[in-house]
Amino acid sequence: IGQSRRIWSELYKVIDSSDVVIQVLDARDPLGTRSLLVEKYLTEKAPHKHLVFVLNKVDLVPVWVTQKWVTILSRERPTMAFHSSISNSFGKGALISLLRQFAVLHKDKKNISVGLIGYPNVGKSSIINTLRAKKVCNVAPIAGETKVWQYVALMNSIFLIDCPGVVPPSHETEEDMVLKGTVRVEYVSNPVDYIPFILERCKHSYLSTTYKVGLLFTAHYWSATDVYAVHYGS
Repeated sequence: IGQSRRIWSELYKVIDSSDVVIQVLDARDPLGTRSLLVEKYLTEKAPHKHLVFVLNKVDLVPVWVTQKWVTILSRERPTMAFHSSISNSFGKGALISLLRQFAVLHKDKKNISVGLIGYPNVGKSSIINTLRAKKVCNVAPIAGETKVWQYVALMNSIFLIDCPGVVPPSHETEEDMVLKGTVRVEYVSNPVDYIPFILERCKHSYLSTTYKVGLLFTAHYWSATDVYAVHYGS
């Protein structure tokens, strides 16, 4: 509980210190990684702050999926599609351009602060590294790599703030939390238990093509688990 309270405290410090708040969403599950609680707080307590959605990891979904989500989310807030990569990114120029526009809006200030918030493992630190074109924040494919917030200079007029990932209180199931990547791997005692939930959400033909396994699992879920076990020798 103490750790959770500390991270929530870090989140609100970042929001209070920011002129622009970027909520980073996972392109594979935009609604599931969206915090309506934080959005409500901004609307009610800090309506003067700019909120932007960045749809990260668009390289992991089809282009048409990204386009649809950008269209839907743009009805509420400015929304950018993004692929984090120091050498081969997507959306970097557009995001920097948008942040420069915000800096112009706040020309009465010497510089503006841009806070990046979101669920664990959505790629907040990776976005900062991409914008800086070098590693300035630690990243890892596990939840909870960022422990405290940190300032990073993007340019003289724009500072970025990296924030630890937080999971808002919700009625989500354990399976939802695991599939979102918000649970550290070492805390998942039996990963194979979650394969049926993946199969419920994904077309079997896509899994067959991606992981080079047969379509034996069309009959029932657990036959798919057997296929994966045989294929990977586990």
